[in-house]
Amino acid sequence: MASTSSSPELPDEQADARWQDVMTRNPQADGQFVYAVRTTGIYCRATCPSRLPKRENVLFFANGEDARAAGYRACLRCTPDETSLSQRQADIITSACHYLAQAEETPTLQQLAKRAGISPFHFHRLFKRITGLTPHAYAMALRHERLQQQLPNARTITHAILDAGYQSSSRFYAQANQRLGMTASERRAGAPRSIIHFAIAQCSLGAILLAQSQLGICAILLGDDPALLLKQLQDQFPKADLRGDEQAFEQQMAAVISLIDQPQLGLDLPLDIRGTAFQQRVWQALRDIPPGQTMSYAELAARIGQPSAVRAVARACAANTLAVAIPCHRVIRQDGSLSGYRWGLERKQSLLQRERDATEGRDNAD
Repeated sequence: MASTSSSPELPDEQADARWQDVMTRNPQADGQFVYAVRTTGIYCRATCPSRLPKRENVLFFANGEDARAAGYRACLRCTPDETSLSQRQADIITSACHYLAQAEETPTLQQLAKRAGISPFHFHRLFKRITGLTPHAYAMALRHERLQQQLPNARTITHAILDAGYQSSSRFYAQANQRLGMTASERRAGAPRSIIHFAIAQCSLGAILLAQSQLGICAILLGDDPALLLKQLQDQFPKADLRGDEQAFEQQMAAVISLIDQPQLGLDLPLDIRGTAFQQRVWQALRDIPPGQTMSYAELAARIGQPSAVRAVARACAANTLAVAIPCHRVIRQDGSLSGYRWGLERKQSLLQRERDATEGRDNAD
């Protein structure tokens, strides 16, 4: 039997979460930890297909090196020290994302799949599952991002369009309003004529500001001071025409407040999500976390196929301006404790508690 004197014990809530990963053989947990079994002296990855051991015989380690130091040996069935399938798939998509970002001309799906060594169908499905976007949508987001960066200083709008990777200006203008929410000329000038309607109300978490462009909800801000929320909106859209219109926002505001108080209801409103291609990947992954569940920054980075981009993922969460609609409050530290939250840790704790209560209530009803 292996010695466990050097075993680093995890906090109960973290160990419980790891055990849940083992019981469900959660592929997202591969590479995050290994579990060892006292009675066999063997350690495994979370997705090991072997028969589940008894909970009281299981210990958790950060990695195989720690498990071996405690006297355990690697499982021959799941080979926990080798790269997992989920990690290999993430590496394939990460490489494709880098390739798309550096390519002068957008490669076809067939070219991307051939480069990855898998079929176009499998590549498309894998890319969408990991990034939340299709390869075409991701390439368009990158192109749009380059255009936004180049428009303010470009000699002409046409030069910026072509330098961003569009094959022609006519092709760009066919989708310009959908992509930018305004004309290229307006974007270049800082959107001086962009109209954004907003309303401020009170909810159970304090003051709430809701803003909407012609594309959808573009800001949901929480705080204590309504005047400060308006200042934040002005800073976010410094040249836009901001128009307070509380009566026109009654239904939208009610839907957002209902999401805060009853998170299981979801939000059925169009969103105007403005961010880089990387941020959109992170935000899409956040929207895929069910109410009542949480995820660490490292797990979120692994989910989007960039396990080393933990700090970049944290910055993307902090850049989110659509509170609760993009649920960055569901991301916590690796040890299970709460991390920073744009709208305050007390609100984050309250949102998580409401979601847990709603989930437990639904389970009890079932």
